[in-house]
Amino acid sequence: MDTRLDAIDWAILERLQDDATIQNKDLAAQVGIAPSTCLDRVRRLRERQIIVGYHAEVSPEAVGLAVQAILAVQVRPHTREVFARFVDFALDVSEVRALFHVSGEADFLVHVACVDTRHLQQLVLDVVQTRKEVVAVHSSIVYEQVRRDALRPPEPVRTPSLITPRAQARRRRP
Repeated sequence: MDTRLDAIDWAILERLQDDATIQNKDLAAQVGIAPSTCLDRVRRLRERQIIVGYHAEVSPEAVGLAVQAILAVQVRPHTREVFARFVDFALDVSEVRALFHVSGEADFLVHVACVDTRHLQQLVLDVVQTRKEVVAVHSSIVYEQVRRDALRPPEPVRTPSLITPRAQARRRRP
């Protein structure tokens, strides 16, 4: 799949990520193209599965889920079947907001939202920790969250190489 994007594609994506409800004519005006061209580009971005959906962001605090936490979960044994079983379980837990399969000490990072710390404690002890594949759970309460969901065009890294200058200097030595 070709995922190369030009500046117009990135501009469209940036604006849609900021406001997915923007009208096509306004989006077209903001990125400097005709509305028909904009509609076609957005359609192609969806067809290429670069845009995979639209959603409304809900404030957990506003709906009574004031305590958020990240659970670092280790599961054993390390098999696809066990991992799949844990993923299916986690995605069925209503408190789970996001699930990440990661490398490192934990196998999964699970973002949860709870009513209060008692609710979090019950979730960890009575729901997650009772799973036979779960061998350890470490919880970290989220004090504050700043989300930046929007993907932006990558900036090229312009730091000098650590290796190349040293290798060249060694080659020049008599």
